[in-house]
Amino acid sequence: MKKFVMALGLALAVSAPASAAVVSLNFEGINATYPSGFANIQEFYNGGVSSDGTSGTNYGISFGSNALAICLNSTTVFCTNTSRGGVGDPNSRQGGLFFLDGDETFMNVAAGFETGFSFNYVSVSFAGSVTVYDGLNGTGNLLGTLNLTPNAGSCPGYSAAFCPFSPTGILFDGVARSVSFGGVANQIVFDDITFGSDVPGPGVIPEPATWAMMIMGFGLVGFASRRRRGVAVRAA
Repeated sequence: MKKFVMALGLALAVSAPASAAVVSLNFEGINATYPSGFANIQEFYNGGVSSDGTSGTNYGISFGSNALAICLNSTTVFCTNTSRGGVGDPNSRQGGLFFLDGDETFMNVAAGFETGFSFNYVSVSFAGSVTVYDGLNGTGNLLGTLNLTPNAGSCPGYSAAFCPFSPTGILFDGVARSVSFGGVANQIVFDDITFGSDVPGPGVIPEPATWAMMIMGFGLVGFASRRRRGVAVRAA
């Protein structure tokens, strides 16, 4: 575990300041207001703007045209069928990454990065995947693939079937320049894509049981699956 954290901290380069040990994309502030409709992420993390005209820190990271920021429920705001359930970074509970068309969306890092990364995800009924390539937009050589199983549990008070999120991550050899976040459209949500740490989100300390599961395989961890259909976006 310690070796992995050290390797990520030293090896990952994502156009961030040299002093930044951890870079975490939490998908907050992409939508111009909260709660709101959905905004295309676009160049929000690449020195440009989202479809709502908002901008974030320039990490040199862009997203595919179908990559959207989803509104997440709180105990008082019910905007979709998805929520963090009060778990994780308090500053990462209003937005997440998902897509409404196609079977994947891409994250591009033109400068490239090495070793691996971590993230949170939630799915009710359908499997997903994360696939890493050494070319942009899923081109070039395949560097690694992580399969994701349904993991949604119960979050009383949050009115969301897609809840809570679970942490996981992927390791690979080579220099990656794009990542495919795959699954059934409107059936899987990602959050806290984190470079420089095997724990997604800055300053988030997982429960001891989570540490144990990540140490055993640094693969899929989570709660018992709820085998029923749902949609991340609740119909109006």
